[in-house]
Amino acid sequence: MELVKNIFFNTDKLTSNTKVKISYTGKFFQDDSEEVHIHYGFGNNWDNLAELPMQKTDLGFQIEIELLDSDTFNFCLKNEKQEWDNNDGTNYIFKIEHPEVSLTVAEEAPIARPHKLRKSYLISKKIRLTIYKIIISIPKLISGNYKRKEKRADA
Repeated sequence: MELVKNIFFNTDKLTSNTKVKISYTGKFFQDDSEEVHIHYGFGNNWDNLAELPMQKTDLGFQIEIELLDSDTFNFCLKNEKQEWDNNDGTNYIFKIEHPEVSLTVAEEAPIARPHKLRKSYLISKKIRLTIYKIIISIPKLISGNYKRKEKRADA
């Protein structure tokens, strides 16, 4: 998913406590820089600040990062010449989604008794067989090629 020009993620939305793969094809990749580091943090205060080297590939510079439980994921990029790509001074800032956690405890469902499963299976088989017979019979009735079996008089 491309959220900003030249920044791609391997997911549709960023979710807390998951890993995300980031691909960068911006000016450093286009200028053929040899090294690019991602400088990142979380939240408004850039908590848990870190800087890691990205791997250069044919698809751009890439890295996989564990997203922490925060509101935003913020980063900027730096090449070997100490030049910065900080999205024209605004940094790259992305909202982190939080998965909804249910407060109810899921109880294990008891296994249904076998005879109930068997009855439902037999009923579904009968329904499928009836539908099959109807589908086969309708074209014969329409075309007139349907012959009823006649009872023999000598029987």
